[in-house]
Order: sequence, then C-alpha cells, then structure tokens
Amino acid sequence: MTVEAGELGEPSESTTVVVIGAGPAGLTVANLLRRSGVDCVVLERRSREYVAQRQRAGIVETRAVRMFDSWGLADRVLGGIPYDGILEIRVDGETHLVTDSDGSEGPQARLCPQQVLVQKLTAAYLDDGGDVRFEAADVSLHDLTDDRPTVRYRAADGTLRTIACTFVAGCDGDHGVSRTAVPDDVLTAHAFDHGIGWLTVLADAPPPAHPLLAVSPQGFAAHFPRGPHSSRYYLQCPPDDDPGAWPDLRVWDALRTRLGDPDLASGPITDSETFRLRSLVHDPMQYGRLFLVGDAAHIVSPMGGKGMNLALYDADVFARAVRGFVHDNDDTGLRTYSQRCLRRVWNDQEFSHWLTRTLHDAGDATDAGPFHRSLARARLDRLFTSPAAGGAFAELMTGLDPA
Repeated sequence: MTVEAGELGEPSESTTVVVIGAGPAGLTVANLLRRSGVDCVVLERRSREYVAQRQRAGIVETRAVRMFDSWGLADRVLGGIPYDGILEIRVDGETHLVTDSDGSEGPQARLCPQQVLVQKLTAAYLDDGGDVRFEAADVSLHDLTDDRPTVRYRAADGTLRTIACTFVAGCDGDHGVSRTAVPDDVLTAHAFDHGIGWLTVLADAPPPAHPLLAVSPQGFAAHFPRGPHSSRYYLQCPPDDDPGAWPDLRVWDALRTRLGDPDLASGPITDSETFRLRSLVHDPMQYGRLFLVGDAAHIVSPMGGKGMNLALYDADVFARAVRGFVHDNDDTGLRTYSQRCLRRVWNDQEFSHWLTRTLHDAGDATDAGPFHRSLARARLDRLFTSPAAGGAFAELMTGLDPA
C-alpha cells in the first residue's frame, strides 16, 4: 500500500475493502476476499487474545460447511467434531431423536465453537499475508456515499490513520460503529422481544451424546457440547433475572429436573450470564459503499443456531459480489446484496421464532396458557411422527432450504 499524508495530517493508505470487526463475519469476509485476489484491511477494536477467546455458538450448519469447502477453506478453518446430524428433543423426560440430515451428499455440519472458528480464520488469513489490525480505537466512517469512502482510526501505538477504500464491510456487531454511521432515516429496524430470558452456563462437565433441547413443566433447558470435556447449558428464566440468583446448587438442581436426568454429572461452572431472547432486522443492509454483515444487520434468537451461520452467509454473498465487481466490472451482486441476504434472514428468523415458541410454550404454561401449550405439543408430535415435517425441519436446520 502507498502511505501518504491524509487531509488531517495522519498517514493515509488505500485498499479495496476495509473490514470493520474481526469476528466470524469479518474474518470470513477477509479470507474470501483474499482468495478472490481482492486486497483488504481488517480493523478490530479488541486485542487478538480477547477475540480468540470469545465464547459463542457451536454448530456450523451444513450449508456453511459446504460454503467453506467451495472456497477451499473447510479443512483449514473448521476444527471441532463432525456433527452426526442427530438432535435430541426431550419432552417431560421422554427422548425423541430427530435428524437434520436431508440425505444429500457432501460435507455435513460441524460442532465448532466460535472461538475455534475465529482462531483458525485468523491464522489462515495471516498465513496468507492478510492484514489485521487489532486494538484499533476510535474507528469512524466517512463519505460512504462517495466513490472513495474513508475510514479513520487510532492505531495501537496511538497514531491516527486514514484508509481510503472502495467498500466498507461493517462486521462489528449490534453495538459497533458501522450501523451507527448510517443516517437515522435510512434503515428500518424490525425488532421483537420474545419476553423470555435464558441463563447460559459454561461448565467443565461431560458433553451430551447429541445436542439436547428439553421441554418440561418447570421450563425449557438445553445441553450442548463445547469440547470433549466441557458443556454449555441453557435454562429458561425471567428476562431480567440476576445471574447471582443462580448459585451452582440451584443450577444443577434445575438442570437435572428439566433435562429429566437425576444423574446428570456436574462440574465446575466457569461462566454464567443471563440475557433476553430478542430478534432484530435492519432493512436495507447497505448504505452507499457500506455493507452490513452479520450481527451489524440482524440479531436472531439463539434457538436453532442461526446467528453465526447467517453471518457466514452474508460474508459469502458480499465477497462474491465484490469479486464480480473488481474482476468483471459487474455490480449485480452489490446491487442485490441486501435483497438476497434479507430473504435468508427472514427465512431463518421465522424458523428460529417457530422453534423458540414451540419449545417454550410446550413446557411451562404460565405465560402461554393451556391453549398455546397444547398447540405447541401438537407441533412437536407432528415433528416426531411425520416424515414430511421431519424433512422440512432438516432442510431448515441444515440451511439447505431454498431461501
């Protein structure tokens, strides 16, 4: 890159794409652009150590695995355990096994915690000569409707810097600077509060044989693997509950009751927090030369594991659009980016909402009432007994549905 004096006197550089954020969305964008021969710079406000240890989702769906495979990256960036496609839904202690396999050939979903994916994406990008700048503070976006927008930031050494670019990929999440750089009257926010809280618990305890979702009169619970010797648990709770109200003994008692497993092995709890289940979609997902990717554009209830996978989908669509523009002077992908992404976003929002309501309403009827509880149980019965319902569920879980 050529370094010159910027208009404010700070060093000025030039690249094709500035990627804001080094989470799964940003690092996937960066790797795919690198594979496309498109230069980019990644700016991340946190340290590399912090980003690498951030705990989040654990299943990379089949569609996303095949996406990485199509770019020649699957073996490099997807660690973890191959997922056999079996999901256990336990209703009042009774086990029902459902599959998200649609019978198609090709790579299948992986159990891959976010921190593992981020670590491998970071290593792959840097090994290929990529440019990631951690601890980039005071990031600001300028002239986004011009042909050459600029991004300013303060480097880790305190130096103010400016990067001129052709596009900005806003991959810095729901509370990042990218979306706030868009004027208030440009985006329409569609928000929904599910009125449900979860206590999420990370513990050094044996993982389940299969990802487990449990329905009981005491409320929803879940148990997911997070490695060979660790587990992530979820417990339904009031939306504004205090994690301090959940001492270890109460957590394990509730899990054994709701999971219908009085012999559930416990272990040291290493992290716990409460959060509200909410959904949010911003439309459109672009403004001028800024393209919002992942959580910067949409938040999905965690039920169904769609949040990270939607971010990976956005990243793929964006990278292909930029590649088409740079190499073929074709702006079709850029013009249709928001429309294409939002079609999948709403499809996955609907599935996540359906699964959220079904598994919560089918348990504790205090909020839903007996009518909705019976409706939810009828949906589950159909899922367990109807091949057609099972096939539709598998399509949506794998991400291989037509959306």
